[in-house]
Amino acid sequence: MIDNPLPFALTLGGITFLLAVIWGEPFVEVLRRLRVGKNIRPEEPESNQQKQGTPTMGGILILVPVFVITLGINLVSVIRQISGASILLPLFVLVSHAILGAVDDIEGITGRRTRGEGISARAKFGAQLALSLIAALFLSGVIGKGFSFANQIYVPIIGLTIKISALMYIPIAMFVIVASSNAVNLTDGLDGLAGLTTSSALAAYGILAYLQGQVYLVQFCFIMVGACFAFLWYNAKPAQMFMGDTGALALGATLGTLALMTGQWLLLPIIAIIPLVETASVLIQVTYFRFSHGQRIFRQSPLHYHFQLGGWSETQVVQRFWLVSILGAMVGVALALIGR
Repeated sequence: MIDNPLPFALTLGGITFLLAVIWGEPFVEVLRRLRVGKNIRPEEPESNQQKQGTPTMGGILILVPVFVITLGINLVSVIRQISGASILLPLFVLVSHAILGAVDDIEGITGRRTRGEGISARAKFGAQLALSLIAALFLSGVIGKGFSFANQIYVPIIGLTIKISALMYIPIAMFVIVASSNAVNLTDGLDGLAGLTTSSALAAYGILAYLQGQVYLVQFCFIMVGACFAFLWYNAKPAQMFMGDTGALALGATLGTLALMTGQWLLLPIIAIIPLVETASVLIQVTYFRFSHGQRIFRQSPLHYHFQLGGWSETQVVQRFWLVSILGAMVGVALALIGR
C-alpha cells in the first residue's frame, strides 16, 4: 500500500496532461480533415455564430488518455495490491457516456434534424437512464460487492451517516448521475467554461477521496484533471475544438459517479455550483415562459448567455464563472471536513 498516494496521483495528472497535449495538435487536424465541425444553433447569441464549423467531439482528447492510463495503472495496481477493480466503474461510466455523446454529436453534424440538433431528447434521456441504472446497481451492491460509502447518506457539518436500503439508494444514484451529466452538458456553451468548472470539481473530489483513503479514486480524479487541462489547452478562446456531448455527457456522469463513490454527493451542488446554476436557469426560464405565456426572466438561458447578452465578454463570463466554481469547490471540501 502506498503511504501517501497524493504525490503519485498528482504526477499522473501531470503525465496525462503532457501526453494529451502532445497528440492534441494532430488530433485537431484529424477532426478538421474529417470535417467534424460544430453546427451552431440559430438561437445562440450572434457572437457565437462565428464558431460555426469549429471541430467538435474534442472529448475524445480527454477520454483516450484517461482510459489508457487508468487501465494501465489499474492492471499494475491489482498485481501490486495498491488498488482494486473498483476503478472500472467510473471508467465504464466515462466511456459509455462518451459513446452516447459521440452518437449525439455525429447526428448533429450530419444535420438530419434541425441545425445543431443531435438525437432526440427522449432517446438520449432513455439511454442515460439505462446507463445510470447499471452504475447504480454496482454502486449499491445489488451486482458485485458494492462500495463502502454506498447505501448511505452522509450529512456534512454534523457528521451524521444515515443507512438506507438499496431500493432507495438506486433511484438516488441514478438521479445524481443523470442530473450531473446533463448539468455539465448545459454548461458547455462558451470556450473553456465546462472544462474549467468540471476540473475544479474533479480536483475537489480528488482531495475528498484522498482524505478518505480511496487511493484508486485519488489517482482517477487527478488523471481526469490532467486530461481536462490538456483539452483546455486547445479549447481556450478562440477555441480550436469543442468537447461536444462526447466530452460533456461523459464528464458530468463521471463527476456524479465520483460524488457517489466518495459518499459526498450531498455536496455536489456546492462543489459543482456552476453546472447547478446553469441547469436551474434553464428550468426557471422554461417554466416561467410556459406559465407567463411567453415572458422571460433571463435574456437567454443557460445563464452564461444571459450575462453574455448583458454586455460581459465571453472571457469575462468564463473567468468569473470559474472563480465561483473554485470557491464552491473550496467550500465543499471545507464542509466535508467539518464534523469528521
